[in-house]
Amino acid sequence: MQQGFEIRYERWHGWLLGALGMGPRFSRVSVSDASVGVKMGWAFRSQIPRSSIRSVAADADKVWGWGVHGWGGRWLVNGSSKGLVRLELDPAVRSRVCGVPIGLTTLRVSVADPDGLLASLG
Repeated sequence: MQQGFEIRYERWHGWLLGALGMGPRFSRVSVSDASVGVKMGWAFRSQIPRSSIRSVAADADKVWGWGVHGWGGRWLVNGSSKGLVRLELDPAVRSRVCGVPIGLTTLRVSVADPDGLLASLG
């Protein structure tokens, strides 16, 4: 069974990121029994095996940007400062940022239904 969750966008972030090919039409979090897929247009793609997820929690840490940001395995994928969920991964998951392979160890993602995503991963 697969569940889909919309990435959360604020109005002007959705418009701006949409113009760049990273808006709501091109972005999604998909949860299946085996994996969690995260996509933000051409800028970010990851297929996370559920066996690699060590913890998942609501995330209230500050956000200073919108889009795809990160370094050293820690990445933020968001269109909003609200509705953030943090996934801690071990081992690192091979993902792609702007087509470049990275090792993902922490993912912070803004979703329209954070409680639903947390429940599906609980």
